[in-house]
Amino acid sequence: MAAVELPDGLLELLRRPSPCFIATTMPDGSPHLTQTWVTTDGEHVVINTVAGYQKARNVERDPRVAVSVADPDDVSRYYAIRGRVVASTTDGGEEGIDELAHRYLGRPYPRYGGADQVRLVLTIEVDRVIHSPW
Repeated sequence: MAAVELPDGLLELLRRPSPCFIATTMPDGSPHLTQTWVTTDGEHVVINTVAGYQKARNVERDPRVAVSVADPDDVSRYYAIRGRVVASTTDGGEEGIDELAHRYLGRPYPRYGGADQVRLVLTIEVDRVIHSPW
């Protein structure tokens, strides 16, 4: 499936502290859903996670994902996204999580899981976008 261009409204939400959920697939085929912080490089949806977490292990095995991003001012306004992880790297992971923490928390990342965690940047190429108009 060909990648689609991200609509302006979605890009705007990806640049704000917007509620985001990512669904991945467990080894047995069941869904795995987690809340996460989100951003964009202008072309992809970008998620920063911890290497070894379940969602990271899931996308290593099956890169297909579904992502929901809601407007923090009106959560009934959201975008539903389907795509696949096309890159996974530790490059920029530490800097990226601090940027996201400033956006979402207004302060540096508090290292919830300890300072030894390895941050992983997941780049998602979007195949389909559905927008709730209300």
